[in-house]
Amino acid sequence: MARQLRFNGTGSGGTGCPSVHEDAESGEVIVHGPPLTDADDIAQLRHLSEGEVAVVVPRELLVDWTPKDATRQARIIDLGEFEGLFRTFSHSAWRLETRRRYASDEVAHTYRQFVETGRVDWDESDPYCELIRPQTAQGKRVERVRIVDQPPTTGQLYLLNNAKRNSALGEDIRIVWRADADRLQLPSEDFWLFDSRLAALLRFDDGDHLVDVELVTEPAEIVRYSVIRDAAWHHAVPHEELAAKLGSSE
Repeated sequence: MARQLRFNGTGSGGTGCPSVHEDAESGEVIVHGPPLTDADDIAQLRHLSEGEVAVVVPRELLVDWTPKDATRQARIIDLGEFEGLFRTFSHSAWRLETRRRYASDEVAHTYRQFVETGRVDWDESDPYCELIRPQTAQGKRVERVRIVDQPPTTGQLYLLNNAKRNSALGEDIRIVWRADADRLQLPSEDFWLFDSRLAALLRFDDGDHLVDVELVTEPAEIVRYSVIRDAAWHHAVPHEELAAKLGSSE
């Protein structure tokens, strides 16, 4: 079915190019203009995929004629696209974990093993390990801050045990107490931040099941998530410190 396109305006003084159109249903924006053809210029572009064409338009065209809605529609991505973010990030992947439990953990055989024995025989060749290990081997950073209760929940203790395996993959995992997180006004949002450029917001239902993943790219939101990251990282401590403290109290 053809799109229902609405002509927003042109910056060419009436010659018709370049121009901005908007999809009346999806809200997507279509921009056309003279193509960028110089090979040296094209080589400087980031994230230009096969089949995509870069065009050159006056800045005023975007300022004057692109939509400026006060609200945005959530962009939901599937788990395959979410996994792809871990394959394509350039420098850093950072996670804030805020929940007291994750229902997906509790159906794993490793969770049952942990509850029954207090230890886990981790498989270091599972799909997540195979996904992360090549990234950290290239010097890319994979980091997490986990908010932990006092005393920690069973789910948080399970993830503390899991931190030993993930650290061996090259992850840097740190802990902040929930009381400190509340004092710092860290949000309840559970998210990944990739390259300080885009965020993946993990959305859960009341039963702590992952419902979907929202991709966030708005600059103001990315700045907000980056401020959250900086505050949490500054006040967090290595997970080994919490494990040692819990071990000494047993």
